[in-house]
Amino acid sequence: MKKAILLITWVFLLITACHAPKHGTGDAAKPEVHNIILLIGDGMGISQISAGLYSSPKPLSLEQFRVIGLHKSYSASNLITDSAAGATAFASGVKTYNGAIGVNTDTLPVQTILEEMEKAGYCTGLIATSTIVHATPAAFIAHVKERHLYDEIAEWFLKTDIDLFVGGGMRFFENRPDKRNLMEELRAKGYTAQDSSSMPLEQLPWKKAKKIAYLTSYEDPARYADGRRYLVPAVQHGLDFLSRCARNGKGFFLMVEGSQIDWGGHANDSDYIISEMLEFDKAVAEALAFAKKDKHTLVIVTADHETGGYAILPGSSMGHIQGGFNTDYHTADLIPVFAYGPGAEAFAGIYQNTDIYYKMKNSLQLK
Repeated sequence: MKKAILLITWVFLLITACHAPKHGTGDAAKPEVHNIILLIGDGMGISQISAGLYSSPKPLSLEQFRVIGLHKSYSASNLITDSAAGATAFASGVKTYNGAIGVNTDTLPVQTILEEMEKAGYCTGLIATSTIVHATPAAFIAHVKERHLYDEIAEWFLKTDIDLFVGGGMRFFENRPDKRNLMEELRAKGYTAQDSSSMPLEQLPWKKAKKIAYLTSYEDPARYADGRRYLVPAVQHGLDFLSRCARNGKGFFLMVEGSQIDWGGHANDSDYIISEMLEFDKAVAEALAFAKKDKHTLVIVTADHETGGYAILPGSSMGHIQGGFNTDYHTADLIPVFAYGPGAEAFAGIYQNTDIYYKMKNSLQLK
């Protein structure tokens, strides 16, 4: 009897050992998230993506994603959000009123993921094809009650130790009503602070600089169709810079905005939308290439809202899109979310735009 009990016990222990998770497998084997790249195609709904896809001679980079979700874009004040409230939802996880930058409905500041990651030792960056003080990038670094307070928003770039920012709007850093020269103040803080009139982006000391502030235009950057070309090289150099900048074994956060997809929607200009959409997809390609090589980078692509009520009309064909519009403002459409890399599975399904903030934090295990 004792021998039988011992045999049964031995068999049980053997079976248990065979089925127990081994070191390096299961959840413990999943790569950790060190870096987050959040790409926002402002005004980019399903129709904008479709028009880009049907206009491209090769598949879009977006077609490589296998985890896709939808977010509910409405703000606290309106079923139809604006970029300020939409970006604040991504950056801080709160629904706020249209026009709010980094504040809640009581106009009280709400901490952003960029600020939280800076405090936790990560490197951070913002790249946009608008002015850098425009609503979407502003919501990640500033706290003002109204999105058009551009001079006040610019001052926030000196209050947070962001490591890299690229976008237009030199006039809000120099030639200000208060006579402050924020570019000189940035240099005094250790930034390599330049503008496109004095130095091409590619000639910046990317490998030597500690922090970089680069302004691409005096006011709004030009349209892609009119010769603007800095987005893709800024993402290429920016990713390399931030990966080398990473401190204390921590990674980085980079927000990239394809700002003018939205402007094409406001203008009811289909060709404008498509050209901006295709450039934005090239920036997505750079993020994916980095993530595939790095293995510890989570890439998220989404939009704050759809703009224009854009539709692809009868008579369209591959490479020849006839677009129609039912508004020159935003709509309340559900917005697609694409995710790649460790933690991507959390972005499947339908959820609030504020959940993107919490899903990013959870992926990094930030408290």
